[in-house]
Amino acid sequence: MFNQIGVPGIILLLILGLIVFGAKNLPSMGRSLGSAVKEFKEGISSKEPNDQ
Repeated sequence: MFNQIGVPGIILLLILGLIVFGAKNLPSMGRSLGSAVKEFKEGISSKEPNDQ
């Protein structure tokens, strides 16, 4: 799905995000998204036994 966007599409999405959310909010939103993705990956990769 994302491989069809291309570089111009990504640039357009970044510009739209800058317009909608403002320059001050984007860095904190990026950090929050990055930490959420990191925690999700750690949760997926942890191999805890099931409670069954």
